[in-house]
Amino acid sequence: MSSKNNNKLNVPEAREAMDRFKMECANEVGVDLKEGYNGELTSRQAGSVGGQMVKRMIESYESSMK
Repeated sequence: MSSKNNNKLNVPEAREAMDRFKMECANEVGVDLKEGYNGELTSRQAGSVGGQMVKRMIESYESSMK
């Protein structure tokens, strides 16, 4: 199994912004995320970061509909 990141962004230039967003969300949920590989995270920690990202994206979209 490869540890290569296969996640592709539709806009490759957005990588830096997405990384900052991920770090902000990790900080909000109390997960100590570092730049680069974070393979020591538990599934719960990784899921809470992803869940926080989705939550904030949905909130942003809903507020733009008002």
